[in-house]
Amino acid sequence: MKLVSVVLSGGAGTRLWPASRQAYPKPFMKIGGSPLLAQAILRGQACGTDELLVITNHDHLFLTKAVIDHLPDPPHAHFLLEPNGRNTGPAIAMAALHCAAVHGPAAVMFVLPADHLIPDTRAFVACAMEAAQFAQQGQLVVFGIHPSGPDTGFGYIEVEHVARESQRVLRFVEKPDLPTAQEYLATGRYYWNSGMFCFTAATILDALARHAPHALEAARHAFDARVTAGEATRFDTHLFGLQPNISIDYAVMEKADNVTVVPARFGWSDVGSWPAVAQAHTPDASGNTFDADVVDIDTQGTHVQVESHGPKVVATVGVKDLVVVDTPDALLVAHKDSAQKIKSVVEALKARGHDSTHLPAAVQRPWGTYATLKEETGYKVKRITVKPGESLSLQFHYQRSEHWVVVQGTALIQVGDKETRAEPGQYRFIGIKEKHRLSNIGTEELVVIEVQCGDYLGEDDIVRLADTYGRA
Repeated sequence: MKLVSVVLSGGAGTRLWPASRQAYPKPFMKIGGSPLLAQAILRGQACGTDELLVITNHDHLFLTKAVIDHLPDPPHAHFLLEPNGRNTGPAIAMAALHCAAVHGPAAVMFVLPADHLIPDTRAFVACAMEAAQFAQQGQLVVFGIHPSGPDTGFGYIEVEHVARESQRVLRFVEKPDLPTAQEYLATGRYYWNSGMFCFTAATILDALARHAPHALEAARHAFDARVTAGEATRFDTHLFGLQPNISIDYAVMEKADNVTVVPARFGWSDVGSWPAVAQAHTPDASGNTFDADVVDIDTQGTHVQVESHGPKVVATVGVKDLVVVDTPDALLVAHKDSAQKIKSVVEALKARGHDSTHLPAAVQRPWGTYATLKEETGYKVKRITVKPGESLSLQFHYQRSEHWVVVQGTALIQVGDKETRAEPGQYRFIGIKEKHRLSNIGTEELVVIEVQCGDYLGEDDIVRLADTYGRA
């Protein structure tokens, strides 16, 4: 039996703003001690999968590879890079086409979202192996979650009666309103839809051909025009965008009659809100979960998380059931009962053109990171880190000059055609339109403080002349 882990690593994570951003979404957040993406990959490995297939945005490739490289036993991985998100239907269709072409139509696919928290790996593996057996029999298998309450944030799966045993699915239903969810729970016939699936490549392709032929046809057109280089497959933006924005539930699962549910006999959370993040922490005697240095006075049931460029103390006085998330460029204060409304905050900020919905405070790049420490009219101060052996692109700017001070590590700095070595305390000036490049030639992380001066300081004022990562 050929087993393939298909990890879906997408989404903007708007409900976990401001920690999750479009350029650094939820799968990369550390919850439960490690990035959620890493946990999903390790679950697949624990099932004995032969290959890892990750479907993610092309901008997240280097972030994903960094997560994999830090695993104790990095798996052999291939990446399907989406130019834009088209929901789970097209993602799974592309994955199935790839698996059928590379591993054969009988390959068993474990479809695992990259943003779930499942502490009990052994119990998950037992359920996954059961699912694989059903998949080999031509079933479309979904993992069902025993509802803990009438939640309106999940789709529901109806069966004859909720039990520990696997059984045939009667129907899938969309996310209900609260009265309907309460009715579902009262019947004892419904699971939550976890979004985790198992089937062979042939079975899901046959189901798509039967129930969503137009979606499969569009996926085939995009797949046939793919360009594969090494471990990454890229798609034509236009052809990829012609696929319908449709979930696999709506495209196939709600219509198919060969669907089996395997009840999840393990703890599970989709970590879809800040209260869910809080539940992943161990509370103190007052029910507080602090991921920061907090002075709490008369505080109960409150979650505090701080991401700061330097030490920061947070004090809470006389509050209850709040979520406080502080990042260098954004502060969220919300009542836990209103956590689902955070998505509306992101929509409002997007309408105002705020960068805080897209870029995190510390922006990840293939070579390292940069973080804006201060910005006012005419100047911007950044902290730049560069990994050993890595380099920024050879570039110039039309509208700004830059001042670099090395504070840690050893740099090779090119200005014009001249290269010089720079160590902590040393400084270089780069004038407007002067080509320049920063490289780390040491064995430790290079840290540089950059001061930009000019009338325009946007990130789009970069002209790349040469780049190690193919961005020129």
